Amino acid sequence: MKKKSIWDLHRVTTEEFKEQKKSPLAVVLDNVRSLSNVGAILRTCDAFAVEEVQLCGVTGTPPSPEIHKTALGAEDSVYWRHFDNTQEGITDLKKRGYTICVLEQVEGSISLEDFIPEDGKKYAIVAGNEVKGVAQEVVDSADICLEIPQAGIKHSLNVSVSTGIALWQLYSKMI
Repeated sequence: MKKKSIWDLHRVTTEEFKEQKKSPLAVVLDNVRSLSNVGAILRTCDAFAVEEVQLCGVTGTPPSPEIHKTALGAEDSVYWRHFDNTQEGITDLKKRGYTICVLEQVEGSISLEDFIPEDGKKYAIVAGNEVKGVAQEVVDSADICLEIPQAGIKHSLNVSVSTGIALWQLYSKMI
């Protein structure tokens, strides 16, 4: 097998990407501290043509060399906005018809592998702080709590990894 070249991938320009149809997904980052994680999540959101990313609370925003290091330009292609607090962002998404899906280990959560998105609905995945996770007040305002099944002793994934897993699961079930 031969690796694909950059021309084989048929990449679009940033301007063309901004104009193309997006998947009915949004991502909300609840006080994510690491700029590397923010960049990695933006890059993943580019890969799955996410409609919007909300960077909330202390979550860093572009322009930033640290974000660019992992985003590799996705900070320019993915539509993002900053909110002073996560509740403001969630309220905005709910008004626009998004179902809020908190990615967290909580009582009564739905295993990510079992969740089936409904046709025609829009979903927002909320990912939380690297140490504290998603704030309880944000969990309380969720429509659904999704949990990634894990078999190790840590029962913990990096926020950019868990966001990528959740995005892929929803995206793959929606396309």
